[in-house]
Amino acid sequence: MSLSTAISRAPLPFERDFAAEAAEAFSAAPGPLRDLVAGTAGCSPYLRRLLERHGDWLRDGLDLSADDLMARILADVAIDRPVAELKPALRQAKARGALLIALADLGGIWPLERVTAALTDLADACVSRAFTALVAQDIARGKIPGAGPQDAQDAAGLFVLAMGKMGAHELNYSSDIDLIVLFDETRHAPGDFDEVRARLIRVTRGAAALLSDITADGYVFRTDLRLRPDPSVTPVCISTEAAERYYESFGRTWERAAFIKARPCAGSVAAGWRFLDALRPFVWRRHLDFAAIQDAHDMRLRIREHKGLFGALSLPGHDMKLGRGGIREIEFFTQTRQLIAGGRDPELRGRGTLEGLAALAAKGWVPPDVAASLTAAYRTHREVEHRLQMLNDAQTHALPGSDEGFARLAAFCGEADVATFREGLAARLEKVHRLTEPFFAGPAETQAAPAAEPLTAAQRALIDGWQKRPALRSERARTIFRRIVPQILARLERAADREAAARAFDGFLGGLPAGVQLFSLFEANPQLIELVVDICATAPRLAGHLARNSAVLDAVIGGDFFAPLPGVAPMAADLAEVLLREADYERQLDAARRWKKEQHFRIGVLHLRGLIGADEAARAYADLAEAVLRGLWGPVVAQFATRHGPPPGAGAAVVAMGSLGAQGLTATSDLDMIVIYDAPTDAVSEGRRPLSAPVWYARLTQALVTALSSPTAEGRLYEVDMRLRPSGNQGPVATSLAAFRGYQLEEAWTWEHLALTRARALAGEAGLCQRFEAARREILAEVGARDRVVAGAADMRARLEEAGDPVRNADPWEIKQGPGRLLELDLVIQAGALIAGSPARSRTGQLAAGRASGWMSPEDAALLARAQACMRSVQQVARLVSEGALRPDEAGQGARDFLMRETGTDSIDALAARLEVIRAEAAEVVSRLLSGPPASQPS
Repeated sequence: MSLSTAISRAPLPFERDFAAEAAEAFSAAPGPLRDLVAGTAGCSPYLRRLLERHGDWLRDGLDLSADDLMARILADVAIDRPVAELKPALRQAKARGALLIALADLGGIWPLERVTAALTDLADACVSRAFTALVAQDIARGKIPGAGPQDAQDAAGLFVLAMGKMGAHELNYSSDIDLIVLFDETRHAPGDFDEVRARLIRVTRGAAALLSDITADGYVFRTDLRLRPDPSVTPVCISTEAAERYYESFGRTWERAAFIKARPCAGSVAAGWRFLDALRPFVWRRHLDFAAIQDAHDMRLRIREHKGLFGALSLPGHDMKLGRGGIREIEFFTQTRQLIAGGRDPELRGRGTLEGLAALAAKGWVPPDVAASLTAAYRTHREVEHRLQMLNDAQTHALPGSDEGFARLAAFCGEADVATFREGLAARLEKVHRLTEPFFAGPAETQAAPAAEPLTAAQRALIDGWQKRPALRSERARTIFRRIVPQILARLERAADREAAARAFDGFLGGLPAGVQLFSLFEANPQLIELVVDICATAPRLAGHLARNSAVLDAVIGGDFFAPLPGVAPMAADLAEVLLREADYERQLDAARRWKKEQHFRIGVLHLRGLIGADEAARAYADLAEAVLRGLWGPVVAQFATRHGPPPGAGAAVVAMGSLGAQGLTATSDLDMIVIYDAPTDAVSEGRRPLSAPVWYARLTQALVTALSSPTAEGRLYEVDMRLRPSGNQGPVATSLAAFRGYQLEEAWTWEHLALTRARALAGEAGLCQRFEAARREILAEVGARDRVVAGAADMRARLEEAGDPVRNADPWEIKQGPGRLLELDLVIQAGALIAGSPARSRTGQLAAGRASGWMSPEDAALLARAQACMRSVQQVARLVSEGALRPDEAGQGARDFLMRETGTDSIDALAARLEVIRAEAAEVVSRLLSGPPASQPS
């Protein structure tokens, strides 16, 4: 569609002094277009001047589309000209672009996004041409040491970052352009650094003048270089190394917000993207950053105070950008929420305001109706802003101060009724204010709820002592904490055991290394205070872990934290996505640690809150461990292969043993596992440092164990136990499938066959996992002779008793070690599966196999099932709430209630009595099974 046809769809009915002349000049154009041009000329003295100067050019292009005309302007800018000819050429391009964009905007050809993008594309082209031309000129003159003609295209390592609206492709009609100019010092010899820097500083000053100076032809773009690091003392162009050092040491929240929109627009664009990637940890914090809310609020207040923008809304002279309900409110609202959550979710890092709002709404950070209202208001605000600036090409955002001015603006916005225009504008401004102000407004001081009883002296002493904690060192932390103390006290008052809860919360607070971020998180999300107090009152061990890893609270804010647990496959896929975001191996390991801590915390909270039971928690902890092993296997193998080549032979598999194999872990379980590989013994890897297959897989296994268990700043993933491999600690850490099969059939002890009943290949080469499972089933079918199994299990029981601790055995709350307790129950449950030759791994499945074999009676199997269910429920609670041995009499009431809920008892004494009975009954069954004749013949 041609410009003349398309632009006539939305003419503006307005006539002033120049209107008749403009209409006559375009007499050959379609009638609606004549009206539009006439109205434009009448409304805007600036556009009238542009029509006087460039009307012939516009008339000549009426048969082209607006997009084609814009492309012609940009192509003209890109022409390689001498610097002396560049100044008028760029100004001509800017004037023609401004005229075309105004008509395309007013005529309804282009929506807001296309208008702002066209303005930005024009700015990009002009900035690029100015810097490239000046650098090329200096290279030709030999002014830049070591640079040749080939370096001119990427400006010899200099690059320009478009900031603010230009970076987001959101330039307004008369925008300044905010630029930061840097250069990649690694492009140049160290000895040339000072000379190169001095020359590129001159280039930057020259380019700014080329763009900004006002001549008879006007100017191109007003250029602002003050967003660079510490502009009062730094030159206009600095090295990337100096910039990185500044942001790492001194960068402020407003600078983080500014870099949301940053992008390279000229010069060495590749170097610009590398710089922004290096700056990513500064801009996007790994954890939810609610402290940014206060920073943004303070910034808004400073701007309002500086501009005198406080008070009720009054339309005459109102600032559409900075005033009440203005454009900046919407931008701050969006950018601050992006800063809060964008570190965790890259999909929230869009540069555009509307793009950011849409992403925030899609991810649940902004209600969809709020996002829709702000989006509509933003579009209308920007259109009004453009009309204001089109009047006289002024960088203004102030509404007219007179009735005549409002009439002109209303007409220019296509609104015939001025009163309706004013009412709609005021309503939109007030609505934006209502939607955004509560997010930023400083929280009101609230009073604690009246206590049921006065605080004790001990509680008061604890509260007074909080001020001495490391987390409250800074004045800012103390200020925020004072605002949330009433809520903390109110929730502590509601705890079943207030003193125990207060002590646990004191321990939690004392374990925090810093407080601003966490206290800001609490302030913005008061429900987290209730959760933390609940954890402190119920599970002091979990509270201690939370103090050391408070960033896991970020996950609670996500919409699916309390949803049903997803299972292995979705968790493994989620972790894989997290790891893909990190290119560096060590960063991948830290990312895996952070992800695991969040998921682990989630399982504990769901169990604590009664949303899952002990069995579900056991399965969830095992699923989490499996997801971690699956997720890390690929990166570990890939990293190892960079030195020693790809895996020789058919690859390897990680085999889970023990409770991990049976899919039933606790909150503190380590991982029992072995590594199996399939390769000829004489196979050798192909890499920079080739290794024989046994050595290659042994070292790979060591790399995997290191990745899982080595502590870093983010903690460790799991402790790893590989003693269940063939020959235990004396055997190789990785075993070939053939050697494993031969060992199990010819050399293994009964206890090793018992362990094999729970072996499960869960990561690595899929084909090898299947071959391992086939071998496992073959071995179990061969080695399960009843007499041999019973004798071996009885011997194992005797060894456990001999190695046991009499003190622990006498402890009524000891669950794992001693007669009739979990180790013995697992022994006979696995023995039943082995006698049956069953591939079942779960305790339930193995009990069913033992009963079906005739070795166990149905009554014995049912008793063992009840016993292990009760004791495992106690074990799950104990691992979550206690650092050491379970001591219900010393635990808080919350922990005791948790314990009773999980075991279905109404008092701790009743639970203790039940445990005593079931231990005695289970011990009797174990003794009988491992010493007497079979209960019945298999059916």
